[in-house]
Amino acid sequence: MSHRAALLAAVAEGESRLCNFSSAADCASTLRCLDALGVHSRSEGGVLAVRGVGLAGLRRSADPLDAGNSGSTLRMLAGVLAGCPFRSVLTGDESLRRRPMERVAAPLRAMGARIETTEGHAPVTVDGGALNGVDWQMAVPSAQVKTAVLLAGLRASARTTIRESIATRDHTERLLPAFGVPVLREGACVTVEPGSRPHGVELAVPGDASSAAFLVVAALLVPDSEVRIDGVLLNPLRTAYLDVLRSMGGDVEWRVEREDPEPVGWIRSRSSRLTGVAVPPARLPALVDEIPVLAVAAAFAQGRTTISGAAELRVKESDRLAALAEGLRRLGGAVEEQPDGLIVEGGRPLSGNTVRSFGDHRIAMALWVAGLGASGESRLDDSACVGVSFPEFPGIVAEATGND
Repeated sequence: MSHRAALLAAVAEGESRLCNFSSAADCASTLRCLDALGVHSRSEGGVLAVRGVGLAGLRRSADPLDAGNSGSTLRMLAGVLAGCPFRSVLTGDESLRRRPMERVAAPLRAMGARIETTEGHAPVTVDGGALNGVDWQMAVPSAQVKTAVLLAGLRASARTTIRESIATRDHTERLLPAFGVPVLREGACVTVEPGSRPHGVELAVPGDASSAAFLVVAALLVPDSEVRIDGVLLNPLRTAYLDVLRSMGGDVEWRVEREDPEPVGWIRSRSSRLTGVAVPPARLPALVDEIPVLAVAAAFAQGRTTISGAAELRVKESDRLAALAEGLRRLGGAVEEQPDGLIVEGGRPLSGNTVRSFGDHRIAMALWVAGLGASGESRLDDSACVGVSFPEFPGIVAEATGND
């Protein structure tokens, strides 16, 4: 949500004020890239003020745009730059340079942008310019790619339509009207027309749903625990993990308190006895970021949990399937790695050990939660990487548990 709000504020006319903008390192990467493109922002008492330059106001950066560890930054920004009449080079850290980028390059090329990847990866060179509209069928479910194409469509000469066979996060479609850009949504299709001029807004960014998942699961696993999280995003395409936890027997409740432009409300979670479940491929697009912590919940549940259709996790910040299997085994869990998922035989007592995050923020937090439920002391080789998405996580856990 913070990435999308910043990108739309950048190409809007006038100033936008974004309350509760994420403190994550990934979102800071987006702001640094925008600053290099001539979009300046400043923090004022918990509000990020972004001075928009309009759709035609971005300027060429003399240096490559460094997205750090953020795939969201690189892929979505490629869509913004596709319509700009200059060359941009997008790159990132070693982890990001291993992630696939042809999936975003292909539809932008179909719109007329000249885009070169480095053997399918970053660095990505974008020679932007005049764009055509496109009617694009998504081959790989990806909200980042969908967002890139919709943002490029703002500067296209004709309408741009995205067709999805599997629904992905719809944050961009919800945010565009807030910035004054009409969106037509018909079933699995999303369309933007050219000619709109986004305007500045005042927007409260909801708490991140994926970050909340780690706290929700921690409360389920630690005896005599209860957590309530307020002001969190409850978009139905982001709450699938709550449905899975409830099907496992988790004492989890949530309620929407406001709807526009996104459903926002609270989640409450209490210690529970969990049982294993099957997570089929059809559910994965709505769960992709929560699979690491759901695998941890499965290790504490009675019985077998199967997760399938999750091959996409092998090309994230790490090979998350391999990383989870290794980490949970080190703690005493019974995990069988599959080409596209995991089989977790839950119910075995876990005990403390040293585990590896592979520099991946979601693996680090998932294994941190596993360590909270295990007996004895657990050590994580790299905890600093959690700052990529949830820098407050260590402090919140320390305050809740009295354990640093």
